[in-house]
Amino acid sequence: MEALDVARWQFGITTVYHFIFVPLTIGLAPLVAVMQTMWMVTGKDHWYRLTKFFGKLFLINFALGIVTGIVQEFQFGMNWSEYSRFIGDVFGAPLALEGLAAFFIESTFLGLWIFGWGRLPRLVHLATIWMVAIGVNASAYFIIVANSFMQHPVGAVFNEETGRAELSSIWELLTNPTALAAFPHTIAGSFLTAATFVAGVGGWWMVRRMRQAKTAAPEEAAEYAEEARTMWRPVTRMALGVMIASGLALGVTGDIQAKLMFEQQPMKMASAEALCHTERGAEFSLLTIGDHNNDCENVRHILAVPGLTSFLATNDFNAELMGVVELQEMYSERYGEANYQPNLFITYWSFRLMIGLAFGSAALALAGLWVTRRGRVPDQEWFGKLAIFAIPTPFLANSFGWIFTEMGRQPWVVVPNLTGVDQVRLMTADAVSNHSAGLVLASLITFTLVYGALAVVWFYLLRRYVLEGPLEHDKHPHKHDDDESGDDVKPLSFAY
Repeated sequence: MEALDVARWQFGITTVYHFIFVPLTIGLAPLVAVMQTMWMVTGKDHWYRLTKFFGKLFLINFALGIVTGIVQEFQFGMNWSEYSRFIGDVFGAPLALEGLAAFFIESTFLGLWIFGWGRLPRLVHLATIWMVAIGVNASAYFIIVANSFMQHPVGAVFNEETGRAELSSIWELLTNPTALAAFPHTIAGSFLTAATFVAGVGGWWMVRRMRQAKTAAPEEAAEYAEEARTMWRPVTRMALGVMIASGLALGVTGDIQAKLMFEQQPMKMASAEALCHTERGAEFSLLTIGDHNNDCENVRHILAVPGLTSFLATNDFNAELMGVVELQEMYSERYGEANYQPNLFITYWSFRLMIGLAFGSAALALAGLWVTRRGRVPDQEWFGKLAIFAIPTPFLANSFGWIFTEMGRQPWVVVPNLTGVDQVRLMTADAVSNHSAGLVLASLITFTLVYGALAVVWFYLLRRYVLEGPLEHDKHPHKHDDDESGDDVKPLSFAY
C-alpha cells in the first residue's frame, strides 16, 4: 500500500467521523434557541427544562465536534502538503474567515450562554444562544465555500511562474454557485438530523412516561402523564414539524444540486447512475448487478425508472446524457491519458444510501404525527422503539452524502472547471506529501484508535444524559429580575 492510499484512508476516516457531530451541532443550536424562546414567550416551565436538557446534549456534541475537527486542518499540512502549496492562497481564505469570524462568534457566545444563566438579563441571555446558532451556520457556510472550490474552482488564477493558484476575487469565491447550492442542502440535512434526534428522544420519553403512568401509584401516575402531555408531546410535535419542512427542503435543494453536478462534474453523476454509455432518455436504476469496480460494461440495471435520470439532470425525460465511457474519452483528450472514473461501487451505492436512509426520518415523522394527532399522547411500545431506531438514520444519510460528494470527484482533489481557468486543477495523486507509507500508517492507526475511544465517550455521555432526562433542580426556573445578577443561579452543568 502506497502513502497516497493510506493518506486517503486517514482523511476519509477522520472526515466521516467528524461529520457525525457537525449536522447535529448545526441543527440543534437553532432548536435549543427556539425552546428557550418558547419559554420566554409562554412562561411555561417545561420549555425551560427542555432548553436545559437538550442544551446539555448540544454541548456534549459540540465539544466532541471541536476536538475531532481540529485534526482535519492539520492534515492539509501533514499529509497533503502539495495540495496546500498549490491551492493554499485560495483555500486558506474561507478557512481563516471560519476560524476568525464564525467560530469566534459561536464559541464566545456559547460561553456566555453556559455561564450566563441567572447572571445575564433574560433577553440578553436568549440573544447569546441565537448568536451561537448564527455562528454555527456561518461556520458551515465558510467550510462549504472551501470545499466547493475543490468541486468547482472559481475566483482564482494560475500563476505560471510559481505554479500555484492565486485568489483573484474573494467575492467570486464566496458566491461560488456550487457553494450556494450545497449550503442550503447541507443545512436542510442538518435540521433533519437534529429534528430526528429531538423527536426520537422526545417520542421515547413520551411513551416511557405514559407506560410508567399505567403502573405507578396514583400521585406519580398523574405526574408522569402530565409530563408526557405538557412537555414531551409539544417538543416532539415541534421536531416532527421541522422534520417535514427540512425533508421537503432536502428534496428541492438536492434536485438543484444534482442538476448543477450534471453540468460541473458529469463523470461523478454518470458514475452515480452507472450510466456507461451516452443515452437519450437515461433511466434511473434502483438496483443493479455486476462488477461495479470500474468495469462499467459488466453492470446490468435490474430495476429502473425510464427517463428519470435525464429528467433529474435537465427537467427533460428525453434529454441526452453522456456516459462514463464517452466522458473518459473526453477527459483523456483534454487533460491527458489517465483514469478519470471514480469507483463505481462507492459512487453508485453511496448515492442511493444517502437517499434511502433519509426515509428513516420520514417514517418517524409520519408515524409521530399520526399517533399524536388531535391531542393524543401515545403509549404504544412500537412507537417508542421506532423513535430510537430512527435517530441514527439521518446521521448515516449525511455521511454517505459526503462520501458520495468526495469520492465522486476522484481522481481529482481540485476538479477542473470545464468553463473556467484550465490550469486550476490538481489530481489527488499529485497532492500528497512525500512521506513513507509506514509513517502515514502509524498516524492512521493512532487517529483511528483515538477517534474510536472518543466515539465511545460520545455515545456513553449522550446515552447517559438522555436516560437521566431533565434534572429535578431544573423543574422550576429560578426567578430573578432582569436587573439583578442572580448570583444564586448555577450555570448549566454537565453534572459529571
